[in-house]
Amino acid sequence: MPFPRSLALAVALPAAALLLAGCAGTSTASPESTANEPANTDTGSSGYPFAIDNCGTQVTFESAPERVVTVKSSTLELMLALGLENRVIGSAFSDGPVPEELADAASGIDVLSEKVPSQEATLALEPDLVFAGWESNLSAEGAGDRDTLAKLGVASYVAPAACKGEGYMPNPLTFDEVFREFEEAGAIFGVSDAAAELVAQQRAELDAIEPNADGLTALWYSSGDDTPYVGAGIGAPQMIMQAAGLENVAADVEDTWTAMGWEAIVAANPDVIVLVDAAWNTAEQKIEHLESNPATAALPAVAQQRYLVVDFPATEAGVRNVGAVASLVDQLEALG
Repeated sequence: MPFPRSLALAVALPAAALLLAGCAGTSTASPESTANEPANTDTGSSGYPFAIDNCGTQVTFESAPERVVTVKSSTLELMLALGLENRVIGSAFSDGPVPEELADAASGIDVLSEKVPSQEATLALEPDLVFAGWESNLSAEGAGDRDTLAKLGVASYVAPAACKGEGYMPNPLTFDEVFREFEEAGAIFGVSDAAAELVAQQRAELDAIEPNADGLTALWYSSGDDTPYVGAGIGAPQMIMQAAGLENVAADVEDTWTAMGWEAIVAANPDVIVLVDAAWNTAEQKIEHLESNPATAALPAVAQQRYLVVDFPATEAGVRNVGAVASLVDQLEALG
């Protein structure tokens, strides 16, 4: 939606919608708050104001957000895992159903849009925070650019692992960083105890996993037919495979995902292939493509169907990552 029309609509909203819940995105972050480090939490007994530098945007929360629009599965599922479903007034652009253990909590949440919501639709819900999974979700064509939202009294926050700017993108992404982000969300929403409990639970689950010790190489096949898009060396795919004991054949690429030609994949000859299962590009579709292409059909991993499957929502930093590691290890054991 063109910017002038969006702004005109927002200005026409009731004044209460523009002065929501005491949080804005134009305040200066505390000096102690830097990328990939805990933000300053020495703010008195209430924990507020809470100031952070989020992907290069200064955000100050004067109080805990109460009316939140989530964009992407990673943000919705973190809210649910922290017990904050009553604060989610709408979700958008989910990558698939939530995990079974979170389904009841999610049942009462309205779906705002199957894709990135428009600024008009977002503002109509009168949120005090837009919690985005990707920086690109926050644009004039999407849920609203961050400066405009802030001027209208709506804070914005991007999952830090998705930050792309220099000094902000985790390099590499680690489970310590994923857990730090859970704790940061806990501080933003005033539920630090719930965040600490979530981190402790996930750390224990991660520590209990015994990585595969066979020294296997793996390709993380996310999407693409003519040119496959694969997990590279610094993002969630690398973090998950490494924790499962797999050596990523694209680990030398300093990016989260990358294009990798079929010739290079054939030359790498991975022992196993991790298939990302998404509604728009299923694992079965990828298998069909691998087995119908003469070059890849000859790969031992394809000929012997040494496939591992991961749901798309588990491929981005979030509450599903530890479970993805455990699943890969279990699937490797089943393959023998």
